[in-house]
Amino acid sequence: MKKYIVWKILGGIVLGAVFVTAFGFATMYLWNWLVPALFSGPVLTFWQALGLLLLCKLLFGGFSKGHHEKKHWRWNKERWREHVKNKMEHLSPEEKEKVKNHFDRCMSGRWGFRTREEAEKPGSTEEQ
Repeated sequence: MKKYIVWKILGGIVLGAVFVTAFGFATMYLWNWLVPALFSGPVLTFWQALGLLLLCKLLFGGFSKGHHEKKHWRWNKERWREHVKNKMEHLSPEEKEKVKNHFDRCMSGRWGFRTREEAEKPGSTEEQ
């Protein structure tokens, strides 16, 4: 399990570096293609393009994830859970079982989800 986490972290770092490099080169090539021809502006190097991206991020985007404008994802998840719980309260036990079976049928096998029966079996912990 620890090896998986280490690989995931290393993959994230590599992927982040690839994206930063790609955005830097894309900015440099677009700037050097448009600005000198249209406005007789300077030609940028890769590092100047990265600096320009950082400056634009600071001036126009900031570094927050938008937590101030939007609610946190966990709040939305809890709100959704309460909504479903309130809807399920008014159902009869047969209707509740029908909805749960339908959900299990739709979600089993996808993205690593297991059915309720598989999850409730003793010794059904994941062995990875």
